[in-house]
Amino acid sequence: MISFDEALRRVLEAAVPLGTQSVPLSEAEGRVVAGPVAARLAMPRYDVSAMDGYAVREADLGAVPFTLPVRGESAAGSPPGGELAPGTAIRIFTGAPVPAGADRVIVQENVEREGDLARFVRPHGSARHIRAAGSDFREGEVLVPAGRTLDWRALTAAAAADQALLTVYRRPRVAVLATGDELATPGQARDIPGAIPESVSFGIAAFVREAGGELVWRKRSPDDPRQLEIVAAEALSAADLVIVIGGASVGDRDHSRSMFAGKPDYIFPKVAIKPGKPVWFARVGGRLVLGLPGNPTSALVTARLFLAPLLAGLGGREAAAFVVFETWRLAAALPAAGDRETFVRARVCGEGALPLVHQDSSSQANLLQAELLLRQRQGAPELQAGDEVPALRF
Repeated sequence: MISFDEALRRVLEAAVPLGTQSVPLSEAEGRVVAGPVAARLAMPRYDVSAMDGYAVREADLGAVPFTLPVRGESAAGSPPGGELAPGTAIRIFTGAPVPAGADRVIVQENVEREGDLARFVRPHGSARHIRAAGSDFREGEVLVPAGRTLDWRALTAAAAADQALLTVYRRPRVAVLATGDELATPGQARDIPGAIPESVSFGIAAFVREAGGELVWRKRSPDDPRQLEIVAAEALSAADLVIVIGGASVGDRDHSRSMFAGKPDYIFPKVAIKPGKPVWFARVGGRLVLGLPGNPTSALVTARLFLAPLLAGLGGREAAAFVVFETWRLAAALPAAGDRETFVRARVCGEGALPLVHQDSSSQANLLQAELLLRQRQGAPELQAGDEVPALRF
């Protein structure tokens, strides 16, 4: 059994990207870009109008009111290359190319149109209302750096770069297997004596998707060694990471560690933490396997501690950034820790952290309130309201 710090170090060491792939821009949301995204053109591509109005030459402007004949029109999407003859104006719209010779756009609010004449009736001010070519970015300029998650901001920039395909890190494919004879499909447990609804795999599946993983399947299996061997082989063939829930203790019906062909190559067999001591991590046949405790709170606490950074790193993110402890002030006393490092569920109370009353590892109702995991070192003394404690967003 190893410490939390050592277990986390080993997870971070294993959390390396799985490779890259090219995906269409329309399918890149939430992915992590593997290389810099550079612009294939400048933006604007040429001088364009910043306002609706009239393109003119500075030299043709006079004291208001004055008139100029209108000789043409330029709209957004018009081909560039037009030219403005001296002593004339061109009707122009926002985003339209500015004709050669024009050095100012006068906004339409200052102009009255009289047939083919533009009558300039109000002072135009000092603004030129022209966006210069390349004033936003130039061809070849990096708009999205490598390692950036493609959220709505980054996707907008990547599309503006005129990129149809993006090279992104591959999402880790994840299989989730819940084990236990007592488990029943939600909606059926009430009608089966001794059964309880299987709940944890639904939470872990959602956790995987939110953390950037690709859920390939989620299954439930009784504690039958032969059946477990079949689904274990199926999971290893389909996924980069297999998550096994339950069956990690030493009872006669705990088979999660023995259901794989060949002995697991343990990265760690269990961790000296509470809740979650039975959590284990191994390599099996070139795949990663993370064993989570069967108790719901234990499973989800260990998922937050180890699965979150693991999925981040496998998917190209900085794994360590997903296990950052912040300093919080306690809103109530925190009892002394025991012989294992303890992660206490708490909720945010004003600007403080309020430990939840019920800390049982099988509790599920309290998960809705748990927003923080307060970290207590082994043997840590009791703390009082106002004391500081390290905490992880849960």
